[in-house]
Amino acid sequence: MDPSQLHCLSAGEAARAIAAGQISAEQLVQACLARIREVEPAVQAWQFLDEAHALAQARARDADRAEGRPCGPLHGVPVGVKDIIDTADMPTEDGTPLHAGRTPDRDATVVAALRAAGAVIMGKTVTTECAAYTPGKTRNPHDASRTPGGSSSGSAAAVAAGMVPLAIGTQTNGSVIRPASFCGVYGFKPTFGLIPRHGILKLSRTLDTVGLFARSLDDLALLAAPLVGHDERDPDTRPRARIPFTETLASPPPLPPRFGFVKTPIWERSDESTREAFAELVQALGGTAGGVVEEVEMPPAWAEAWGWQRCIMEAEMAFNLDAEWQRGREQLSPALRQQLERGRAIAALHYQLAQARIPQLLGALEEWFARFDALITPATPGVAPPAETTGDPAFCTLWSLAGVPALNLPLLSGPGGLPLGVQLVGERARDARLLRSARWLQERVLS
Repeated sequence: MDPSQLHCLSAGEAARAIAAGQISAEQLVQACLARIREVEPAVQAWQFLDEAHALAQARARDADRAEGRPCGPLHGVPVGVKDIIDTADMPTEDGTPLHAGRTPDRDATVVAALRAAGAVIMGKTVTTECAAYTPGKTRNPHDASRTPGGSSSGSAAAVAAGMVPLAIGTQTNGSVIRPASFCGVYGFKPTFGLIPRHGILKLSRTLDTVGLFARSLDDLALLAAPLVGHDERDPDTRPRARIPFTETLASPPPLPPRFGFVKTPIWERSDESTREAFAELVQALGGTAGGVVEEVEMPPAWAEAWGWQRCIMEAEMAFNLDAEWQRGREQLSPALRQQLERGRAIAALHYQLAQARIPQLLGALEEWFARFDALITPATPGVAPPAETTGDPAFCTLWSLAGVPALNLPLLSGPGGLPLGVQLVGERARDARLLRSARWLQERVLS
């Protein structure tokens, strides 16, 4: 293997090569660091990166293997971690000057799981301010004048630019699927409560979800498997049997999957190129009732769901960021101050009514998933907009509210050849099946 090209390996290829002794973890990390030095000045994906510390972790992984210690599924593989996720050996500053210099004394549960799986925690990737809407320094690897999306900006950009094969982010509204679409990588927001959130900046208990970035479906499956689990410090997780992500993805579906194409009530927010691209996609997949895709109409009442999500998110953000508000609201961006002001003004009745809509929404979705293996809808209204914004998350909002798994497939392109994502949405707690349906669709589109 050409040492200078090791950064191009997928996570699965790298893990297998390290396990077989064909390359070392140190060689892989050195190649990724060389790639970072090459492209980081333009992309600016990293909030914290200590090359010596990354190499020290890699050498420790190599020593473990040489001495016959057990090796996990991610042994020696570099992973970027969003800078709202606690790391005991690196700062976690949450994208705000109010937390500058903050270094936690323990890892978040998801970081501990990564280390147990053998991963090298490469560094901390840029987040927007408090994982909200105000952009950070990161730029889109495809066009530096455009946003990478948010709030998991650096995680998506680092994977897209070949700096690391894997990265971790979070989604409360559209913070994984949107940047994955804009940057042209695979993004996965699992079922709500599947991956523990202890040790992660809390915005909304009802909505916050750990998400994953990779350059292939296989790598998403490889990364997801060791992260799923129960943590009593996250009351929305529960004990569950191991989910066979990799095995399910590798197996053919028992029947060809059926997909529902959903425009949603916000279809008019999509631009013309997006509407044309999805019309061609549906037609290519056989968009009639007898084909593999059937267009389905969303009940008009569901148009209110975007308001329910905003009510819940902003009320809970105001609660969870109250200490920041009280201590230093003048250091928050105008956009975040306005968002927290709206949240502080939400009446308890309106918040409770919005919460009560979630079970109703899930009940309606269950009827759809009795007919379809997955839903197809845009990930974003169009390609990445200019860097002054992180883009519109509206095509992710409904699925974040429902807590169902969602996946970005980088299958389409828009104006200027920029990436345009296809979002697949699955049934709650059927995450591995969603990945399998995604592979079937991807192979059909690309064949």
